Amino acid sequence: MADLKVFRRGADGRDVELRGSTVARERELQRRVEGALEEMLGVRFLASEYSTGPWHQGRIDTLGLDEDGVPVVIEFKRGRDAGVIAQAGSYLVWLLAHRHEFEALVRRQLGAEAAGAVQWQRPRVICVAGEFSRHDRAAASLYQRDHRVDLVRYRIFGPDLLTLQLVETVPGFSASGAAPVPSGAADEAGDEPEVVVVPAGPSQVEVPECLRELYGELDEALTAVGELEVVVLKHYIAYKRLLNVASVVFRPSPSHRALLVYLRLDPDTVELEEGFTRDVRGIGHLGTGDLEVRVVSSADVEKAVPLIRRAVEES
Repeated sequence: MADLKVFRRGADGRDVELRGSTVARERELQRRVEGALEEMLGVRFLASEYSTGPWHQGRIDTLGLDEDGVPVVIEFKRGRDAGVIAQAGSYLVWLLAHRHEFEALVRRQLGAEAAGAVQWQRPRVICVAGEFSRHDRAAASLYQRDHRVDLVRYRIFGPDLLTLQLVETVPGFSASGAAPVPSGAADEAGDEPEVVVVPAGPSQVEVPECLRELYGELDEALTAVGELEVVVLKHYIAYKRLLNVASVVFRPSPSHRALLVYLRLDPDTVELEEGFTRDVRGIGHLGTGDLEVRVVSSADVEKAVPLIRRAVEES
């Protein structure tokens, strides 16, 4: 497991390593992360210390909904705890058995639109702890078929600095091994979107014939610049770490055949080019990300690479 080293420039100009520590109380860590949940983990807050009822007799540290509409169970541990994976797995079992209760919670906290868009294909567990062992990572793999598990290591550096490091992701895939995925919204002419089919795992996608070669080039460009998980969702394909780096939407209509790539970049830092890049802040669109890149040719893929690299490096 890679360790995170943090250095501070001293008064003499030399870099001095800061020694990280864990929190004194688990609740302190939970409150700090919940206070900036979207910024830190890309998860919208739903509830803290959520009771799972008299039969299950549990209490979920944090319940949330990620940026793709996927239910998330978050468990916090001050240091290393061999039971964190099993405990989180137990909460997943409860969550899947109480979908209506969870959707009602989403409706109360985030509104009817969010509740109607909950994605149940692969619920997530995020475990935030001071340390994980190889046994923890092996235990996480038990859930890989139907759920995504993220192991996140934290460290405290003084009173103000908190770091989160993704040390393991078990991506999982749908139990059926195949799921129809609408390729995007209907186009301006009213055409119905084509369907993308996931034949096996999350990284194998059958795209419309007219976009297959172009998507192959784009996928290669996205995965070449960093280790990204490919997640196939109902309306788009996400390339992510803890948060989405890019979202790809298929537009196979003959009237405007294209791949729309939404990057996690501030449009104010990009010189926008008409017909290629667009600021979509405040504009409804499928996928996540504020910068839209329109790809219609191999040249566009090549031109998009610097922007993709920036999005990955800044994620």
